[in-house]
Amino acid sequence: MRDLFRNPRRLLIVVHDLVVTAAAILATFYFRFEDAGLAARFHWLLIILPGYLVYAGMVYWIFKLYAAKWRFASLPDLWNIFRAVTVLALSLLVLDYILVAPNFYGTFFFGKITIALYWVLQMFFLGGPRIAYRLFRHARTQHHAEQRAATPTLIAGRAADAEVLLRAIESGAVTKIRPVGILSPSRADQGQALRGVPVRGYLTDLEQTVAALAAQDIRVARLVLTATALAPEVHPETMLMLARRLGLTTSRLPSLDAGDEALRLAPVDVEDLLLRPSVKIDYRRLENFIKGKTVVVTGGGGSIGAEICDRVVTFGAARLLILENSESALHGVLDKLAAKKAGATAVEGRIADVRDRERIFRLIARAAPQLVFHAAALKHVPIVEREWDEGIRTNVFGSVNVADAAAAAGAEAMVMISTDKAIEPVSVLGATKRLAEMYCQALDAAAARSANGGKPPIRMIAVRFGNVLASTGSVVPKFKAQIEAGGPVTVTHPDMVRYFMTIREACDLVITAASHALGPSRAAASVYVLNMGQPIRIVDLAERMIRLSGLEPGRDVDIVFTGIRPGERLNEILFAREEPPVDIGILGVVAAMPVCPPIEVVGGWLNKLKHGLGDSERAAIDGVLHEAVPDFSGAKQQN
Repeated sequence: MRDLFRNPRRLLIVVHDLVVTAAAILATFYFRFEDAGLAARFHWLLIILPGYLVYAGMVYWIFKLYAAKWRFASLPDLWNIFRAVTVLALSLLVLDYILVAPNFYGTFFFGKITIALYWVLQMFFLGGPRIAYRLFRHARTQHHAEQRAATPTLIAGRAADAEVLLRAIESGAVTKIRPVGILSPSRADQGQALRGVPVRGYLTDLEQTVAALAAQDIRVARLVLTATALAPEVHPETMLMLARRLGLTTSRLPSLDAGDEALRLAPVDVEDLLLRPSVKIDYRRLENFIKGKTVVVTGGGGSIGAEICDRVVTFGAARLLILENSESALHGVLDKLAAKKAGATAVEGRIADVRDRERIFRLIARAAPQLVFHAAALKHVPIVEREWDEGIRTNVFGSVNVADAAAAAGAEAMVMISTDKAIEPVSVLGATKRLAEMYCQALDAAAARSANGGKPPIRMIAVRFGNVLASTGSVVPKFKAQIEAGGPVTVTHPDMVRYFMTIREACDLVITAASHALGPSRAAASVYVLNMGQPIRIVDLAERMIRLSGLEPGRDVDIVFTGIRPGERLNEILFAREEPPVDIGILGVVAAMPVCPPIEVVGGWLNKLKHGLGDSERAAIDGVLHEAVPDFSGAKQQN
């Protein structure tokens, strides 16, 4: 009630509702009774009315008529008005037939017809002004859009998706665009209109629709695609290629279940054209898991690490410590999180190299995290193949340092980011990641064995990524640069296939894995993989990106095959033969049980690796890697 008097607009609504309630009562009596009947009841009406208005105000408060803004008046608001007015009418019925009229007045004071008429007038007096104000604001928004030369825009997608954007435009959340038509893949939408915007055809009718509007002196300049217009089965690249040739700016409407803070139009990226539907993640589960926790992210300035940091802040962590060995990358992620307004999350960034064991131990111990996400790594196959010693120092011993530091700090879980290249590896990168996985699995098993019934032991788990679209160094930015330069686009082999996932899917997988590993059953699963569907041919991705740019493969931009590079193979494998995947009850995510030797055996391999690095003996290193990872078939190379 105190908030009511602090908000002048809400107080004005209260006054309005009470005034129109009195008006509805008086109008009902005026229309219902002749002069004599009205005069006979007028004295009692003045006695009853003040108390009735107080009662009506309480009913309106209970049904939250004052909580909704008129500019957003909608069916739920009218439903609340319906319930409130029905309660008032029933109250008059009780008052008239049971309490007052038979005992004091001698006859019915209102009567059923009067109460029914009052119900109709009260609904109109309460709901009418709200709807009228909503229409007034809508008309004013449209007028302002025309005055400000807002961009005439077509919306592509089903009517239900298009309505989200239309409502955002009406409310002022999205500005500077004026919807002039909808293109829908649904036959049921054809010939309809949505919030005054007509459905002008199917998705394939883009060119004809633009031409028809141009004949009406409406120059369409923008195309906004909703989720249904980006579905693989409707071939969105064809529409995008045509839109580019027509000179239309293309944008997409982001998914509302992705945890975004605000509805903003974004450019159409290749991630939106993934050759499979994106995996749906239970964001409520992730938010409940992260909220209030202290989190450490290593490699937090990289494309994956930065997105993990963003998700952690979005889901309401209490504190986030970012460890990054690149000053510019650390500055970039801190700036991004500052612009996001991290809210309750205390964000701290420190320069640190995961290979510096003493510093990693000190920083993680000081943070005392519940969760550690280890994203720091060297990940480019040809570079790690050449700089094999640096790859071992970072990917193996860096991971060992982070895992040991997390265990020493009492963390609940440490999640290591691995790769599908770790299974039957043919590269140093794959072998180093597999060995790091094995160390985490062995440490996890050792912690479980040493648990004494007190605090649950730390969980050490790994997530295996496929190729992450648009991450640093991936084929996507490389292809983009080659297309912008006029080609050619270089692909290593026509039969090269890879599993692909978006950056957001990758980061949601990391948090989902941790939440499952620490779930009620503390499942023993140690490796988690996103269900990425069938692998995608790299050449198909290249052709799709060329079309996304409004060009034709082979005519406007050539594709050239350059040959498989050292450490590469035609296809990747998600699980080893001895670790069959199991269903964990989370849609889109599968896992495998740990298969690894004891921690003492893994420790012996690490000691041999350390001595081999100290002596710069590649042959010794190769021998240890083949001993630890028997299915490693990488070619032996010298410095």
